[in-house]
Amino acid sequence: MSDALNDALTPIGLLAELTHRCPLRCPYCSNPVELERRSSELDTATWCRVLSEAAALGVLHVHLSGGEPTARSDIETITAHCAKVGLYSNLITSGIGIALEKLRGLVEAGLDHVQLSIQAADAARADSIAHLKGAHDQKLAFARHVIELDLPLTINAVIHRGNIDSVSDILDLAVSLGAKRVEIAHTQYYGWAFVNRAALMPTRAEVDRSIALVEAAREQLQGRIVIDLVVPDYYAKYPKACAGGWGRRLMNVSPSGKVLPCHAAETIPGLTFWSVHDHSLADIWARSPAFEAFRGTAWMQEPCRSCERRERDWGGCRCQALALTGNAASTDPACHLSPHHSLIQTLAAAESAAPSPTPIYRGFGASAGRQHIGETA
Repeated sequence: MSDALNDALTPIGLLAELTHRCPLRCPYCSNPVELERRSSELDTATWCRVLSEAAALGVLHVHLSGGEPTARSDIETITAHCAKVGLYSNLITSGIGIALEKLRGLVEAGLDHVQLSIQAADAARADSIAHLKGAHDQKLAFARHVIELDLPLTINAVIHRGNIDSVSDILDLAVSLGAKRVEIAHTQYYGWAFVNRAALMPTRAEVDRSIALVEAAREQLQGRIVIDLVVPDYYAKYPKACAGGWGRRLMNVSPSGKVLPCHAAETIPGLTFWSVHDHSLADIWARSPAFEAFRGTAWMQEPCRSCERRERDWGGCRCQALALTGNAASTDPACHLSPHHSLIQTLAAAESAAPSPTPIYRGFGASAGRQHIGETA
C-alpha cells in the first residue's frame, strides 16, 4: 500500500481485550479457542501506555472487553485513564458477579457507556446458554443499576438456533430495562462459534422471520430505542466489511498485547502479529505485516479485484474465506459472486436441518465441557 494511502488511514476504535477470564461459557463466544491465560495479561502500566498511544494516534473510542473486563482488579484505573486521555469508554460486560459491585466505581472513574450481553429473554434458557445458573437474574439487576446511575445502556443478544424464536421477547426486554440501544446480532462463525456451527445454525426461514420482526420493531419503536441488526453471513448476498475493512479503522489488542486487525486474525497462518511489548501502537498500525497483509485492494483476487463494491466491503471476511476455502485471499464465500458461494449455502442448509449436536462450551483447555444448548446448566 502506498505511503499516501497509509497516512490517510486513521484508526477510530480500539477493542481492548483486557482478559479472557469470564464466568460464562457461551458456545458462540468470539474469543479464540486457545484462550490466553491470566499470567500472560498486560499489566496496568502497559495498558495505560497503550491507551495513551491510541488517543495520540486518533482513536476516539475504546471498548473495554474480554472475557469479562471487570475480572481485572485494575479496571477502574484503566477506565480512569481512558477519561484522562480523552477516549470514550464502552464497557462490554456479562454483568455477572463482581461487575455489579464495581459499577459505581467505574462511573466515578469516568465510564461513558455500558454494553450488556444477554443470552435470551427468559432465565431458564438464558442460563442454559451461558452455562451458569442465576446468570440472567444477575444481568437484570446489573442493567437496572446502570440505568439508576444514568449511564447509557446497550443490550447485545447473539442470535442462533437456541434463541432465534425469542427475538421479539428480547426486544421487549431491552425496552423494559430502559436501554438506549439493542443489538440483534446473528452469530458470526469464528472462534467458539465456528467450532459449534452445527449446534448454532438456524434455518433460512427462521432467519427471515427474525429479520422481519426486527424491521417491524424498528418502525414501532422509533424514537424509543435504536435497534441494530447484524445479519448472518451464511444467508447473505454480500459480505460485510471485516472490522470496517482490514486495517482501516479498528485495532484489537489481545490480553497478552498482540495487536490484531480483527478478532479472529490469528487463525490465518503465516501472519506476523506485532506486540505492544516490542512496538508502539502507531508503529504497529503503520508497518505491521499483519495489518498490511489485506489492507487496501492490491491483495484481491477476482472477482473482488474488479468489483464495484471492492472499496465498500473490502473483500469481506479473510478468516471466513480461509475457514471455508482454505485461502485467506479468496473472495468471502458469503458473497453471491464468489465461486464458493454454493458451499456456504449448502453448509447452512445441511447444518440447520440436522439435529443440533452437543456444543463445546467455552473454557480453558479440558474445562470446556459438552452439553446440549437446550439442556439446563
